[in-house]
Amino acid sequence: MSKTQGQTDGQQTDGQAGRTAGPEATLGYEQARDELVEVVRRLEAGGTSLEESLALWERGEELAKVCRRWLEGARARLDAALADGAEGAEDAESAGEG
Repeated sequence: MSKTQGQTDGQQTDGQAGRTAGPEATLGYEQARDELVEVVRRLEAGGTSLEESLALWERGEELAKVCRRWLEGARARLDAALADGAEGAEDAESAGEG
């Protein structure tokens, strides 16, 4: 797999402002995860040179960071939604007490 695979879907954003450090910033979570699975499969299969194995490992690390950023962003959105929901519930209770 080359570093350019998965980048032909257009210049989509990852929903996280300021994260345009490289092509990995345009990868969606599912794309990064699927490529990471393939990298791991190739590493586990063996039969690659040391240089190729190191390149695969480095690519795997990059993809893992992309996945981690997506998951952290999703967690932050979920936490914000839960906090908004809790505030809304408190406001509704306060309005009903008057």
